[in-house]
Amino acid sequence: MHWSEVWHGRSASARTIRTVLKPLSWLYAAGWKAYLGVYKAGLKKAKEPHRPVICVGNLVVGGTGKSPITLHVAQVLQELGHDVVVSSSGYGSPRSQSATLAPAGPLDAREWGDEPAMFRWLAPELPLIVGRNRVEAARLCAEGYPGSVLLLDDGFQHLPLKKHLAIVLDPPTDNRSCLPAGPYREPWGNRSRADLVLPNGFTPKFSITGLISPAGDPVAIVSGAKVSVLCALGSPERFLSDLPALGLKVEEQLLLPDHDPLDAGNLLAPLNPNLPLVITAKDWVKLQKRQDLGARQIWIARQEARIEPEANFRSWLAQKLDELSNERPPR
Repeated sequence: MHWSEVWHGRSASARTIRTVLKPLSWLYAAGWKAYLGVYKAGLKKAKEPHRPVICVGNLVVGGTGKSPITLHVAQVLQELGHDVVVSSSGYGSPRSQSATLAPAGPLDAREWGDEPAMFRWLAPELPLIVGRNRVEAARLCAEGYPGSVLLLDDGFQHLPLKKHLAIVLDPPTDNRSCLPAGPYREPWGNRSRADLVLPNGFTPKFSITGLISPAGDPVAIVSGAKVSVLCALGSPERFLSDLPALGLKVEEQLLLPDHDPLDAGNLLAPLNPNLPLVITAKDWVKLQKRQDLGARQIWIARQEARIEPEANFRSWLAQKLDELSNERPPR
């Protein structure tokens, strides 16, 4: 049984598994409260090598659209006149161990991780620091990009680094338990640590605005066109549900776990080579290295995210940054 079924399923077996796992969730939550309590009591102090640091984080495991929202926030910050540096964990990659300023140009997802490679492909002008050591990432940002905004993709649970502003995605759910009986990385009540929880006054919106080729050319969609779909997302449901609105008819689909490297030798064997293959940008940066794409038509979904009402969010963000700039940083 998949974890999402354990957490949200209504079957008798799913409910039984949740009940059995409940004591472990209580222990997990207690551990988190102790971890947070160490910082609240001042026994440990979050480091502040750079200012300001904005975090776009998650309370739950799995895909909530955090990375697309990070790109949206980066765009809004740039429109407000700020230089932006993005910090990404590089989940599962060799570069995830510390923190490294990524070089200019395309990034190999196998070395840097799928999300950093996707960021670079979609927004090549954004400086990227990759690695789970967010304190070191902030130090590198202060050293190489003083005066910029450091924007963390994830990292809300990384307490050693001080965040000056936290935007957290917390989609409605019927299970607010911590791991492993539920999807929460930390107790649900800890959402009060965030400056903005989405949705709550503001709402994250996601859409597919069209398809592009690997070369970046728009794809002319014929209504009723039959396609194959491949994706490795935490929550692929939204992606799949958006495709029919484009006029596409999904004939077959291959869904893999989030961050799957897509390097299995027989990966594409189940998919009809005569059908266009629709994928996300996050998956394209991994697939493009394969030698067996052959003459397959690859269509990449142009996914967009925004926080609505957009004008109000822009004003809110500008006000928060003004308040931060007027605060006297600690000595």
